[in-house]
Amino acid sequence: MRFPDWLRGLLILLIVLGVVFRFVNLNHKVYWHDEVYTTIRAAGYTRGEIDETLFQNKQIPAIALQQYQQIKPGSTAADTVRSLAIEDPQHPPLYFLMTRFWMQGFGDGMTRTFNSSLTVMRSLPALLSLLALPAMYGLAWELFASHPVSLLATALLAISPFDVLFAQTARQYSLLTTMVILSSYLLLRAIRLFRVAASQSATAQRHAARSPQTWINWGLYAFSLAIGLYTQPFFGLTLISHVAYVIACFYWEPHFSKQSGTIFKFFAGALAIALLLFSPWIVVILLNTNRAIATTNWTQSLPGIDYLLKLWLLSFTALFIDFDFGFYNPWTFIARIPFFILIGFSLYAVYRRTPPATWLFVLLSIMVPFLLLALPDFVLGGKRSAVSRYLISCFPGVQLAVAYFLTTQLSLKRVYSGRSPVLSNTYTPYTLRPAPHTFFKTWFWRGTLAIIIVASLSSLTISALSNTWWNRDLSYYNDQTADLLNQTLSPVVISDIGDDYTNTGELISLSYRLNKDVELLLMKSPEFVRSKEFELMLQGKTAIAFRPSQPLRQALVQTYGEMPRMLKDERLWKVEAAYNRNSSRNEKSKKKD
Repeated sequence: MRFPDWLRGLLILLIVLGVVFRFVNLNHKVYWHDEVYTTIRAAGYTRGEIDETLFQNKQIPAIALQQYQQIKPGSTAADTVRSLAIEDPQHPPLYFLMTRFWMQGFGDGMTRTFNSSLTVMRSLPALLSLLALPAMYGLAWELFASHPVSLLATALLAISPFDVLFAQTARQYSLLTTMVILSSYLLLRAIRLFRVAASQSATAQRHAARSPQTWINWGLYAFSLAIGLYTQPFFGLTLISHVAYVIACFYWEPHFSKQSGTIFKFFAGALAIALLLFSPWIVVILLNTNRAIATTNWTQSLPGIDYLLKLWLLSFTALFIDFDFGFYNPWTFIARIPFFILIGFSLYAVYRRTPPATWLFVLLSIMVPFLLLALPDFVLGGKRSAVSRYLISCFPGVQLAVAYFLTTQLSLKRVYSGRSPVLSNTYTPYTLRPAPHTFFKTWFWRGTLAIIIVASLSSLTISALSNTWWNRDLSYYNDQTADLLNQTLSPVVISDIGDDYTNTGELISLSYRLNKDVELLLMKSPEFVRSKEFELMLQGKTAIAFRPSQPLRQALVQTYGEMPRMLKDERLWKVEAAYNRNSSRNEKSKKKD
C-alpha cells in the first residue's frame, strides 16, 4: 500500500494542525468541577479542610476562593498523596504529583506570561497528549507493517475532537490515552522481537529467552503497565484486553503457539511486576473502599437502554465529529450515524483482511473494555459505559481500524502499463495509479476522508471558540451563570455545601469567571437565614441562591417567599422578597433624610 505524495503531505499537515489545536485557547473554556479538584489535590488541600473554612455563615469575595488553587503553604508532595488517599482513593497519585511539580516549576512564570493560571494547568495534559502521536504510529506499524496506515492513524488521533478536548482538560485522561497506546505498542513489539529471535530452532528460542534485549523489552512493557495503573484505574481495562489477546493468540494464531509457553511466562512476569509496583495503592484502595464507592455512586443510576445507546453513539463517533447541537436535538445523533457505519465497515474489514494476530488485537482492545463496562450496566444497572472518558481504552482500536480500512481504499495500486520489461529502456512495466475500474471507488473514499477531515476540523474550531462543552458535566452552565452574576447590580451569592456536596468545586469553578465585586455568602446552617445578621448582610445587595441544598432552599422560601428561577437549566434563584424588602427600606431612609 502506498499513498500519493499529496495525500502524505496532507496527513502530515493534519498532524501539525492537531498539535496546534491542542494549545489554542487553553484558558477559554469553563474550568469545570473535576479540574478544580485536580488543582485542589495537587496543591495539597483536602475538601474537608476547605469546607470547614468556607461554610461558616461568612461573606467573602468570590476571588478569595482562588487561594485553594495555589500550592498550600508548608505542604509537600506527601500532602497531595494524603488528600487523594483519604478522599479520592480511586484516583492514583501519579498525574496529581506531576501537576504539583508542574505548578511549582512553571506556575508563576506561565501565569505572568499568559495572564491566566488555567494555561498552567491545561498545558501539562496538552503536552502529555503529544506523546500519544508517535506511540500511535509505532502501534499501527506493529499491527499492519504499513507506513500509510501508521500515518493515517496518527493523523486521525491528532485531529480527533475527543482527544483534543481531553488534551485541553486538566485531568489525567490524555496521559491515560498515551499509556493505553504505548503499552499496547510495547507488548506487540516485545512479542514480535522475541518471535523473530526464537523462530530458527529450539536452541534459538532458549537463547532468545536469556537475551538481555528480551528482558529489557518485557521490562519496558511491565513499567508501562505500572505507569498506566498509577495514571487511572480504568487502565486496568486495557490490561485485561492484553491478557485476552495473549490467550486468544494461542488458539487463533498457529505460528504463535510455538513460542507461546515462553511468551506466557514473560507476559505473566511483566503483569506480576506491574501489580507489585502498584500494590501500595491497591492497599490504599482496600483500606478506603467505602470512600471510593461513595465518590463513584453517581454511576449507579438507572438511565435506561435508550440513554445508553445514545451515549454509545455519541462517544464512539466523537473521535471524528463533535457538533454539540444539544442532547435532545435529533441532529446530534443523525449527523453521527454515517461515522458509526464507517466504524462498523472498518472493523469488518480488519477482521476479514488481516491475520488473526492483527484483528484479534484490534477487536479485543475495543470489545473487552466496552463489555466490561456495558455488561454490568445491563445486569446490575448503572451508566458506567455511558461516560465517554471511561471508554478511552476502546478508542485507539477504533482509530486503527478506520485508518486501515481507509488506507486500503485510498492507496495506489500497481497496474500493468502495457510496456514490456524486456523492450523498455526504463524497465517500468508497472505504474502507481488507480486502476480504471476503481476510479469512481477511489474518489468516493477520497470524499469520505475529506468529510472526516472537514467534520473533525470544524468540530475543533467550534469547540476552541466555545466557553463550555458537553464534557463540562456539572459545570456546563457555569459560563452563563457567571455572565448573569457579573451583569447583576451588587450581587451576593448564597450557597451551602449542597445536597450532593459538589458546591465547593462549582463555586471555585465560578470564581474563575466572576468579577471581583461579586461576593459569596456561604452557609453552614439553614437556620442562619432567619437571623438578623443574615438580613443585614443582604442589605443593598441583589441576593441570588446558587444550587442551595433542599433545607437551605426551604428556609429561604419560608423566610422571604417564593424565588423565581433565573436560568432555565441551572439551579439559580433570585431571593426576590429580600431584594424588594431591602430596596424599600433604602427608599424610606432616603425620604426621612
